[in-house]
Amino acid sequence: MKITGTRSVLAAAGIVTGFAAFILALAGNPGNMGFCIACFLRDIAGSLSLHGSETVQYMRPEIIGIILGSFVISLLTGEFSPRSGSSPLLRFLIGMCVSIGALVFLGCPLRMVLRLSAGDANAIAGLAGFILGIAAGCFVLNQGFSLGPARETNRLEGSGISFVAVLFLLLLVLAPSLLKFSTSGPGSMRAPVILSLAMGLVVGAFAQRSRLCFAGGVRDLFLLRDSTLITGFIAVFVSSLVFNIASGSFHFGFENQPIAHTDQLFNLLGMFIVGFGSVLLGGCPLRQLVLAGQGSSDSAVTVLGLIIGGAVAHNFNLASSTAGATAGGKAASVIIIVFLAFISFTVIAAKRRNEK
Repeated sequence: MKITGTRSVLAAAGIVTGFAAFILALAGNPGNMGFCIACFLRDIAGSLSLHGSETVQYMRPEIIGIILGSFVISLLTGEFSPRSGSSPLLRFLIGMCVSIGALVFLGCPLRMVLRLSAGDANAIAGLAGFILGIAAGCFVLNQGFSLGPARETNRLEGSGISFVAVLFLLLLVLAPSLLKFSTSGPGSMRAPVILSLAMGLVVGAFAQRSRLCFAGGVRDLFLLRDSTLITGFIAVFVSSLVFNIASGSFHFGFENQPIAHTDQLFNLLGMFIVGFGSVLLGGCPLRQLVLAGQGSSDSAVTVLGLIIGGAVAHNFNLASSTAGATAGGKAASVIIIVFLAFISFTVIAAKRRNEK
């Protein structure tokens, strides 16, 4: 794929993403959550009756828009590239782990940045964990970790996730009675469908053209000493910070932050999982949606893992609440970190044996 991620394009994508998130929050999405990939995929799982938590069920148009925005722009620019690789089950399982980690923290990397820009000091621990997790991921990459190269596949395979996104949109618009909708809690807080879809389309298109990836930016700093990709990360933060300050939405502190908790150890460990898993997968949850839209079956499998992870987190009481991390979520965080390390070193050992 031709790389279009220059600093100016990344900065533009970051500003657009920050603005879109700000507008969506003003228009009805939960506070500090104009976008949250993990939370919104969890809501979609709930709308499909994959979990029974009645407060987080909604077919989020933003997710549909991101996938279709990436799909359309990649077709128009000739960058649609149907590809699939190896280790689909591992990608699925790591996607589940990333989703659970994000729900222990209460946000994906994008929401972490949005929370920071609104003054939520609890996200500082999340940022520290995210960076440490990426550092761990970089360590295993340097040891030779890889889930395998991608190979060219047919266009129908590459378009599969986009067809699913269209189906979800048709269900939302034409057959909402087949879906579940929250009447209270975060799932009931939503911007108008048309606005949410439009913002998702725009962000998906800009993210595809720029290669915007929150984990990738930090990873490139560690591995390549290249600060190009992190420009998008910084641009989202700065633009959102400006919008929040200008609107009076900036409130610094630990207490009484929207959909957040003050259990700092598990804010850190939750985002450690997200950072570690994102490096193993080759991109953060936002990047996985975009890659899926532009034809990657590997990323499509990962997105399915993220959805099922959200369902598992709520079916088994692993997701945190504003009261803090649950006992199940605390245990799951430790188990997942061990599991990701086990996967990493098992794959490395197998690769070394094959090279002998």
